[in-house]
Amino acid sequence: MAARRISWLLSRSLSSSHSSGAASLLHSLGRNSGGWRNINRFSTAAVVEDLITPQVPIRYTQHLINGQFVDAASGKTFPTYDPRTGEVIANVAEGDVEDINRAVSAARKAFDEGPWPKMTAYERSRILLRFADLVEKHSDELAALETWNNGKIYEQAAKAELPMFVRLFHYYAGWADKIHGMTVPADGDYHVQTLHEPIGVAGQIIPWNFPLLMFAWKVGPALACGNTIVLKTAEQTPLTALFVAKLFLEAGLPEGVLNIVSGYGPTAGAALASHMDVDKLAFTGSTDTGKIVLELAAKSNLKPVTLELGGKSPFIVCEDADVDKAVEVAHFALFFNQGQCCCAGSRTFVHERVYDEFLEKSKKRALRRVVGDPFKKGVEQGPQIDLEQFEKVLRYIRSGIESNATLECGGDRLGSKGFFVQPTVFSNVQDDMLIAQDEIFGPVQSILKFKDIDEVIERANRTRYGLAAGVFTKNVNTANTLMRALRAGTVWINCFDVFDAAIPFGGYKMSGIGREKGIYSLHNYLQVKAVVSPLKNPAWI
Repeated sequence: MAARRISWLLSRSLSSSHSSGAASLLHSLGRNSGGWRNINRFSTAAVVEDLITPQVPIRYTQHLINGQFVDAASGKTFPTYDPRTGEVIANVAEGDVEDINRAVSAARKAFDEGPWPKMTAYERSRILLRFADLVEKHSDELAALETWNNGKIYEQAAKAELPMFVRLFHYYAGWADKIHGMTVPADGDYHVQTLHEPIGVAGQIIPWNFPLLMFAWKVGPALACGNTIVLKTAEQTPLTALFVAKLFLEAGLPEGVLNIVSGYGPTAGAALASHMDVDKLAFTGSTDTGKIVLELAAKSNLKPVTLELGGKSPFIVCEDADVDKAVEVAHFALFFNQGQCCCAGSRTFVHERVYDEFLEKSKKRALRRVVGDPFKKGVEQGPQIDLEQFEKVLRYIRSGIESNATLECGGDRLGSKGFFVQPTVFSNVQDDMLIAQDEIFGPVQSILKFKDIDEVIERANRTRYGLAAGVFTKNVNTANTLMRALRAGTVWINCFDVFDAAIPFGGYKMSGIGREKGIYSLHNYLQVKAVVSPLKNPAWI
């Protein structure tokens, strides 16, 4: 699958009919427009009323430990919610230290004594491929469950994220039997070789904004390299990881190789990060939590840690840009996934010569954005994940107003139920405002003005983050200057959010450590061993 922009997938999917399988999960569509309290009127799609009830049974709510679904050792459960209403979908086993201990013990036994690391790489590859086929078979059900538990647009889950999930496992299945060491020339009569060995038990902690894709980014390379896993889901979105874990068992994954524990960060997450028998840790989430994870790993057994953390990505619109196209891509870069994206283009820098035109068109585009039930066709934006995130976004909006940024549109909740936020645009934003510095993780676009390239480079880099950046220009020299000057792990030129299994992803500075996806992700789950043996009377050296 060629690299593709998710917005392109969505634009195609929104114009096409549902498959028959998807149609069986969704009811008939309905839309209306409502006027809501604030300075502007938004296109809405029955925000609370007439919600579609997904016809998806909740099959798996227990931990998966050593090939079995089991209750928490304490017997405790916790609720997982529908962000559209705030109502409980299901109660899920609440993991704690004892559950992590059981899961790590199972993973350790599976690595030290089980068949997985000793299995041929080709057979591991076949299991990964069988798993991908099973996910594809159940993709409509998984997409509906992902939307129900997360609030993301159903079309996005079904037409973009599930196919990408399958592609990622095809990709890593292809790598499984191509991981090998080297023969190294050395001074003297010695034969030197390197072995690339699985690292052992990998602890993985995934976030709530892309539950299935983050599962694939973590689990795919770890299994391809021959490791075993203990994965903690985000407490907000545990359901799809448990579902696909069952599919892994159906695909023939040996017991204990993949263990899933649901629970909270301060309990289950901390126990996993500090566990003395975990050999490697991978975490995706906020920078503040990443610091805690790194500290726990260091204070325990100094396990290596991969971190994919927050961002405050600049999106730079140059004076020669096609303004109409730049407006649409900048809108997508920020508002995609309800703004809940670590690489969101959340600082929109626009050259002063095109600033007024860009601002006016961006405001109109935000006002046209359709907010409502994410199961309904044509809806572009669903709810924020939960009450905590919803209130955080609204606090940042108030901060923007209080710091004298100009509120062009939005700025309030939408409806009276659930966690819907109006698409919000601020102009006259200054670099020292919180909305220009902090990761909001919501549908809030901040538009800043700049005069020249040197200025925007300095301002774009004046942040603790360095995850991604976007550049919109027709001038190849300008593009080349910016792509090298911007201190970010990914720079998109005249596009944004182009993801592919082979493209590495990760950040500079406080946006993380290491890279995910592509060949670089395999390095996270391998040890390199040098083996040296003497040669007697070698024919050559």
